Amino acid sequence: MKDPLQDLIQAYHELNAAVVEELWEEPSALEFMRYVAKNRPFVVRQAAIDWRAVERWDAGYLRKEMAGKEVNVAVTPLGNADAVVESPSGSKIFVEPFETSEPFDSFLDAVQASSSKGANDTSNARYAQTQNDNLRNEYSSLYRDVPADIPFARIALSQPAEAINLWLGNDRSVTSLHKDNYENIYVQIRGQKQFVLMPPIEMPCVNEQLLGKGRYATTSEKETQARSDEELIIERDANAEPVPVAIWDPDLPNQNPTPYSHLAQALRVTLQEGDLLYLPSLWYHKVSQSVGEEGFVCAVNYWYDMEFAGQHWVTSSLVRDVYWEEEMKVRYPDLDLDEEGSDEVD
Repeated sequence: MKDPLQDLIQAYHELNAAVVEELWEEPSALEFMRYVAKNRPFVVRQAAIDWRAVERWDAGYLRKEMAGKEVNVAVTPLGNADAVVESPSGSKIFVEPFETSEPFDSFLDAVQASSSKGANDTSNARYAQTQNDNLRNEYSSLYRDVPADIPFARIALSQPAEAINLWLGNDRSVTSLHKDNYENIYVQIRGQKQFVLMPPIEMPCVNEQLLGKGRYATTSEKETQARSDEELIIERDANAEPVPVAIWDPDLPNQNPTPYSHLAQALRVTLQEGDLLYLPSLWYHKVSQSVGEEGFVCAVNYWYDMEFAGQHWVTSSLVRDVYWEEEMKVRYPDLDLDEEGSDEVD
């Protein structure tokens, strides 16, 4: 008997090229909506080259505009914020970063100093990544240097951006494979970003597991601060609901695979300064980065709420449900899945 999930993934790849389409001018609202309807990414080279942010955001300008302001900083030992970490006992846990507030000057100093040390740096990694509309809030003095919206997206989606976020760090910070319920317009300001992308149909490939949650914490008495050389520990959150997390990495294909992982055809794209990426909703993405001349990397993204009506959300949910039913049959062969509520799994 044929495997319907395998057939589905293979059929998708037969109909969709394993490339991120490159454009050299922004699409119209109608053209953009066609990509949204197909749920396919594209990159517009040099779309933002004339933005004030691309023209002005060097270290000196950022320090001047952010003088005296405190910012939220994610601190991790290895740049692995919001990532799966293996405990000494061998169990996996989804760990969020330690968060601290510090003057922007100090934060940028630490990022640049870390970059200058390169691979020899053993200090805690720092990253601005609050994802809470921070460019219109804690970085509001920089907001005037970017468009208030992306016109083709606002018109096509009939809504303004839900959030506009600034991301600032260095090479050490890597965002592990995950997905978001947003249509994402991502613009590179300084340095480079390397994206690894996987469509929602490849959910059976990424080995999503329900994991407990934890958070990095400082061992010092001052719980709101963390020195660069201070050891961070993981504190489990016993009250948190388990969260579904992808534990397969397309860059490490032989670790934690599923029977479907070999079918994945991950797309790869590098953003240069001024490039714009459309990252469709529910696409899995892993992001690494390379600093610019001044030892930091910086980007801005616009999040637009995805449309839950239509087929996109329910189709993705169906793929997940079918995969998990098959997974349960393998893990618990004696479990009766035909009678609703007849068995429960801890």
